[in-house]
Amino acid sequence: MQKPFVVSLSNHERRSKKRVMQVKQGNDISQQLADAVKAATQEHARLAITGGGSKRFYTGQPEGEPLDVTGHRGIVSYEPTELVVTARAGTPLAEVEAALAEKEQMLGFEPPYFGPTATLGGAVACGFSGPRRPYAGSARDFVLGTKIINGKGEILKFGGEVMKNVAGYDVSRLMVGAFGTLGVLLEVSLKVLPIPAKEITLSFELPADKAITAMNAWAAQPLPLSAAGHVGDILYMRLSGTEPGVRAARAKLGGELVENGAEFWRELREHQHGFFQDAVPLWRLSEPPAAPPIELPGKWFIDWGGAQRWLKSDAPAVTVHEHAEKTGGYAALFRHATKNGATSHPLPAVLATLHRNLKRAFDPDGLMNRGTVGMI
Repeated sequence: MQKPFVVSLSNHERRSKKRVMQVKQGNDISQQLADAVKAATQEHARLAITGGGSKRFYTGQPEGEPLDVTGHRGIVSYEPTELVVTARAGTPLAEVEAALAEKEQMLGFEPPYFGPTATLGGAVACGFSGPRRPYAGSARDFVLGTKIINGKGEILKFGGEVMKNVAGYDVSRLMVGAFGTLGVLLEVSLKVLPIPAKEITLSFELPADKAITAMNAWAAQPLPLSAAGHVGDILYMRLSGTEPGVRAARAKLGGELVENGAEFWRELREHQHGFFQDAVPLWRLSEPPAAPPIELPGKWFIDWGGAQRWLKSDAPAVTVHEHAEKTGGYAALFRHATKNGATSHPLPAVLATLHRNLKRAFDPDGLMNRGTVGMI
């Protein structure tokens, strides 16, 4: 690996204050990728944007010729003092997190890998967030800027490396969860967070309804919560922060200390917990955190303090969708979709129209990632 070198930013870029940033060279194949998109546009050929493939179980295989972006990799810039990292989309997620860990920093949205080949671009394009999401923010909340190739083969840059308020669409964040249907991600700038000085996990023996009540009550208090989940009549709460803060919170909450707490949350994030280890269709329900347990047959794993609920069930898709809607939420079949059909929750007409208009603006010929789960 080449040693980092130092460059000075312009006054305009850094609000008239000189700063330095570490830069690591990698492989920049932006122009080759843009040329490939232009050629596909001229030939009216569809393109399947291809990264590490670790989340293909959810997105499905898009139609068209593969456009491999894994060669477009490397950390472009990393400013530990500014809590900002910019990397190319093909950069392995593990490489990005290792660089941050060297400076005792992390990606605050705790992105799932779902496999060793996970890339930064795939994490952003899918928009998945881990157990820390309700307390630190979602993947979308951490994106400061992106560089993309649109459906015309044009290289476009949106946002930057600082937080600011702007009018209109926040285009960079539109790319989060778009599954590559709006363009080829080239670079992503992300806000990062310091790694907490202390982190522990507590457990409490509670049924689902009482666990939901407790998670919501504690979330409303000034406690250093960073994860909350419930499975098998056990409520798990993670505390992260300063040693005195975590110690005081533990004394207030009680519960039993979980010795392998970090492993529990990693297994939940990566779906390696025993709950996920079978071929029963796995539904992901997004619900109001305080919604009571949903009357559906199957087994439940409650995450995000009640806002994300995993259901293993053979219930028909229409039944799951109807029950989710009754509580103000929505459902998507996350794994083993071939067992009972539909994956995505049907969009309301107004929202579906907005999706189509955005798709038309970025990819007018509809060449990119057709057939992906997020495609309208």
